[in-house]
Amino acid sequence: MSESDRSATTSLESISADLETATPSCPEPTRRALILTALAAGIAASKPAAAAGEDQPGSDERPQKGDVLIFSEGEHAGEVIKTEDLKLGGPPVQAWPKDPKTSVVRKGSRLNEVLVVRLDPAELDDETRSRAADGIVAYSAICSHAGCPVTGWLKGAAGDNDVLKCFCHNSEFDPRHSAEVVFGPALRRLAALPLTTADGSLTVAATFVGKVGGQQGG
Repeated sequence: MSESDRSATTSLESISADLETATPSCPEPTRRALILTALAAGIAASKPAAAAGEDQPGSDERPQKGDVLIFSEGEHAGEVIKTEDLKLGGPPVQAWPKDPKTSVVRKGSRLNEVLVVRLDPAELDDETRSRAADGIVAYSAICSHAGCPVTGWLKGAAGDNDVLKCFCHNSEFDPRHSAEVVFGPALRRLAALPLTTADGSLTVAATFVGKVGGQQGG
């Protein structure tokens, strides 16, 4: 038993003894009720309160097959993303995976946030198309260089198409070609999250392909 538990037990015993002494004329049921109430209050006081907004079990686990994707920000935050919610050609939307069985949103780790963008399927290479759902692709929102958030969607430095851009060190990634690096210091592509659809909702088809997060020392 820890020191704090021993202290709590001693305090509870003192409360019980004090109530027995202070209420000798009370009927037995009343005295017992008072003692039990005091004991319950003492036990609650001896335990640390749960932190506000404490993450649920499983919230820091990586996206799992069968998870749905929900908006992580904006007026539709928390809502399941439907294919019709995404404009062809972008811009991307930020999303969290959510376990549909437990309703746990996997937002306990920033590494779980993804970017979802709808592209013309004809523009995707074979590898990218195999992980897409009707041209919709999803990639880690964390830059593979130094772990900064990838927030840009603009014409790339080396081409005419819009690309995903990290403004920390200007790395750019082409979502049509498995988010390969097309500019900047990043050495590897963004991790890809395979997708499928179920009743019009975006659903995770498999776990991340590739390493999530920045390179060591980067």
